[in-house]
Amino acid sequence: MPKGKIVTGLDIGTSSIKILVAQKAGKELEVLAQTQIPSFGVRRGAVAKVEEVSKNIEALIAEAEKLSGRKIKSVFVNIGGSHLRITPSDGLISVSRADQKISQEDIERVLQAARAINIPSNEEVLDVFPREFIIDDQKGIKEPLGLTGIRLEVKANLLCVFSPFFINLTQAVLGSNLQIDDIVPSPLAAAAAVLTPQQKELGSAVVDIGHSTTGLAVFEEGELIHFAVFPIGSGHITNDIALGLQVSLEEAEQLKFHYVSDNQKRKLGDIIDARLGDIFELIQNHLKKIGRNELLPAGAVIIGGGANLPNLEDFAKSSLKL
Repeated sequence: MPKGKIVTGLDIGTSSIKILVAQKAGKELEVLAQTQIPSFGVRRGAVAKVEEVSKNIEALIAEAEKLSGRKIKSVFVNIGGSHLRITPSDGLISVSRADQKISQEDIERVLQAARAINIPSNEEVLDVFPREFIIDDQKGIKEPLGLTGIRLEVKANLLCVFSPFFINLTQAVLGSNLQIDDIVPSPLAAAAAVLTPQQKELGSAVVDIGHSTTGLAVFEEGELIHFAVFPIGSGHITNDIALGLQVSLEEAEQLKFHYVSDNQKRKLGDIIDARLGDIFELIQNHLKKIGRNELLPAGAVIIGGGANLPNLEDFAKSSLKL
């Protein structure tokens, strides 16, 4: 394949930093390199030590360039952590054109109006996700472009981020001599990868069990309707095993995925189930909060390192009733 444009994804997590380099040439997509290194300077999904993370990224980029044979200048990067939150908002504008036909500029203006709400001074709006548009009191409109009306409204969800953590992330990436193509919340990037359009339309959720956090993204009628990140993940299970069985963290991490004896299996299972119960209780409570518990026809997709836990699928089905 001749050399085409490369696209690079950078995943900054609590336990590891990963990179994937792919080449675009027409409709073809070829993975050129993928590698990872242990993560230092990231706590609970957020960059805490900028310089340390920058050095880690530089080392990873050098390895990826060696493997791919290509120079990496920019990346798509994730943002994670329990500081991410969703807040509802409304926007309202008058349609600008004399023929009252709604233009793309009108849509952008009403979304910008939805951003104009009071949020804490240490937060900023990362993105806007429209739930529905309203034209002259006609509700439930998904695609207003080209329709006619005098007044255009939007009901949207704003994704807000804690500004100091957002700044730390951007400084860590820019400090490693990279440009940023875009910043995408981890659960939404995951949803784009693992959910089909039909699943998003019918109603589904992505549960991303990471090392220190668990992300939840819920979709219905093709749109994001809820988003949350909880400060608990599979690393907490490892810590519980290390304390409960009095073993090292390295051994606990291995035991988490591979039982050794029947006696150990029984005690280990109790430890894992207790912490999983905490995680899925948080998820279930949030689904109840938005009226979607047991009401997602396309079910849930579970991803992340924690998704490799034995019997997780049965546990999740029992807990979420999906």
